[in-house]
Amino acid sequence: MRIVSLLPSTTEIVCALSLENELVGITHECDFPASITDRPRLTASRISHETMTSAEIDHAVRSQLDGHGSIYDLDEVRLRELNPDLILTQELCDVCAVSYKIVSQAARAFEAGVKVVSLEPNTIADIFANIRMVGELTGRASDAGKLVESLTARLDRVREKTAAVTNRPRTLMLEWLEPPFAPGHWVPEQAAIAGGDHAFGKSGKPSVTTTAAEIRAYAPEVIVLIPCGYYKEDILRQLPGAQLPEGWNDSAGPAGTTRSGPRTQLHTSAAPGRESLTGSRSWQRFCIQKSLGPRQMTRRCE
Repeated sequence: MRIVSLLPSTTEIVCALSLENELVGITHECDFPASITDRPRLTASRISHETMTSAEIDHAVRSQLDGHGSIYDLDEVRLRELNPDLILTQELCDVCAVSYKIVSQAARAFEAGVKVVSLEPNTIADIFANIRMVGELTGRASDAGKLVESLTARLDRVREKTAAVTNRPRTLMLEWLEPPFAPGHWVPEQAAIAGGDHAFGKSGKPSVTTTAAEIRAYAPEVIVLIPCGYYKEDILRQLPGAQLPEGWNDSAGPAGTTRSGPRTQLHTSAAPGRESLTGSRSWQRFCIQKSLGPRQMTRRCE
């Protein structure tokens, strides 16, 4: 089978099912595992995290999508040359990857039939269902089942370690900086599993813009920055010049500080792949430390 993955998370899933040798095309953002970075890249972005601020990116995205355009280009000629049997894409968000509509239109030009499958997870359970679906499509159903069982066991171990936490720190996760976006989809679930309060955000729903007033009313004790598509280095570069909500500097200390105010963590695990589950594990240590203190936190997490 010849597989094209047009989403970094599906690339992770394909490789986790030992299908790396059947992966013939990826996106410009796919970088995990490192062994697949030599594959042909079929997409390109019209925006740049390196040269544009988060506010500029937000404006560019809204302008493109309001005009029914796209912020991504698909190399349709190269796609046809690769002649895939299966194309994995998504309809969940036109900001996150090339749209399903564009991919479907490109696939119609193929002489032979090609299966285009859209993965649209909204919850952690949906992510697991997507893994099983990819397994079914590729003849790796058994491997997919074992992978889901392994990942479920990992999350259950985290849940066991945080089950006794009664004073769950109010956890603010921002999926964008300018304007600030409250979390949605599977992200609040990650915070809850990790031992944090996840009331700021809606599980299984799209992320939405929030305000300074809403953030102050929530009075976060832990702040996790997870701007979509950003690496940690991108966030650090953006923060000094970002026009964040009024009062932000009074409430958010430097990343990893232990002063009495909120602790701030930079994290980049918002994508719905198997590696997204590492977010719950690392946030677990962070949330428990805020709730129990460093000494008790060490005993709980080791």
